[in-house]
Amino acid sequence: MRAPPTPLFLQALGLVIATLLAAQLATIAVMVNLPPPPPEIYTVADVAQAVHNKTQAQTREGRALAAHLADKPPAAITVGHRRLQFRDALAQALNVAPSEVVISQPGTRIVALGAQPRGSKAPVGDRDTPLLFGGFQLGVHQADGHWLVIQPKSAFGIDPWQQRLLLVLAIAALAVSPLAWWFARRMAAPMAALAAGAERLGRDPSAPPLDIRGSAEVAAAGRAFNEMQERLRRYVDVRTSMIGAIAHDLRTPLTRLRFRIEGAPEELRAKLAADIDQMDAMVSATLAFVRDASSPRERVSLEIASLVETVLDDAAETGADCATETCDRVVVDGDPVALRRLITNLVDNALKFGSRARGRVFVEAGMAVVEIDDNGPGIAPDQVERAFEPFHRLETSRNRDTGGIGLGLAVVRAIARGHGGDVSLASRAGGGLRARVTLPLGMAAAKVSAT
Repeated sequence: MRAPPTPLFLQALGLVIATLLAAQLATIAVMVNLPPPPPEIYTVADVAQAVHNKTQAQTREGRALAAHLADKPPAAITVGHRRLQFRDALAQALNVAPSEVVISQPGTRIVALGAQPRGSKAPVGDRDTPLLFGGFQLGVHQADGHWLVIQPKSAFGIDPWQQRLLLVLAIAALAVSPLAWWFARRMAAPMAALAAGAERLGRDPSAPPLDIRGSAEVAAAGRAFNEMQERLRRYVDVRTSMIGAIAHDLRTPLTRLRFRIEGAPEELRAKLAADIDQMDAMVSATLAFVRDASSPRERVSLEIASLVETVLDDAAETGADCATETCDRVVVDGDPVALRRLITNLVDNALKFGSRARGRVFVEAGMAVVEIDDNGPGIAPDQVERAFEPFHRLETSRNRDTGGIGLGLAVVRAIARGHGGDVSLASRAGGGLRARVTLPLGMAAAKVSAT
């Protein structure tokens, strides 16, 4: 028995919690295992060099000290044996009185070399030489009354220990990424399957129902989609069956009318017989359409260009002026019999309303395009949509040889839309009419074109 699906909300919540937890664990592991960053250590010589330069100085370890003039000295916090020792050593190096040197900032510490912090790489010298590390401000009184303030220069960029920390965190993020990708993939896969099912329904209304496994919300959407597809199929089947039954039942009164007009006057009998023949042809065309629509065939991959060439060559063998122009090898998934009927109807219309037919096949905007041109009178823009109405004829004569039944373009549109495409008509600039059919590329061809 299949376990009940987990709601999408809980899956998304689990993804967020798992990702955050993994990131926090990685951060804690980094903080525990990485050594503390080495402090910035300055010697008396470093500070004395900055005072002599009066601009800035670079220590032997690459740390910069900046100097600027100020009207007042830094707030004096020169207390403690080590601080006084550093002050006296600096005053001696600068050849000034100790009272002319002020060290500021509470966080500053001064130690002897033997007591320097762990991790320091200060040069080894006299073990009693004091060292200053951390942030500080140091003021030296000048002859003009100003104070020269020395302090660590703000560095742009990141220190080596920060680089190591960022590297470890980046590796931790990469380690967490597969887990997040797996969760996200698992959540998105049912939605992709639902979208593919909708696309397949547009191509083939008789496609089998979806079998979607995923969250409770996605499973509910899949069930609703399958129910909608079944309702649409039943609706279309009922309408098709009803039209077929009506068309079939019309055969009986038409047969009775044939017998009853035998006693009509000769001139009236010919007109009535023509009307009955026309109605009988319409009924036959309707029954043929219903028969094809009621028994859908298996969709297969086929080259639509070969189908167009075959239909045009068959028409040319009967003496018609038919030819193919551009015919790219385009593969579509469809019903070969229905697509052949679609192309045949378009070629027949081109020859019926013009004296020639020209066909071409190519790919445009990810769709297979079939165009059939004629050299007829064209069509008015306000008549384009009406041309696709069943039994509507653009040619107003009552001659079936020129006007036809009026079902050809309706069948073309039904077949095109049943394959997920469409058909349009437009008058050409040089004269004549162009019928343009668009069909989705076959699944294999669509994947190739996408890559």
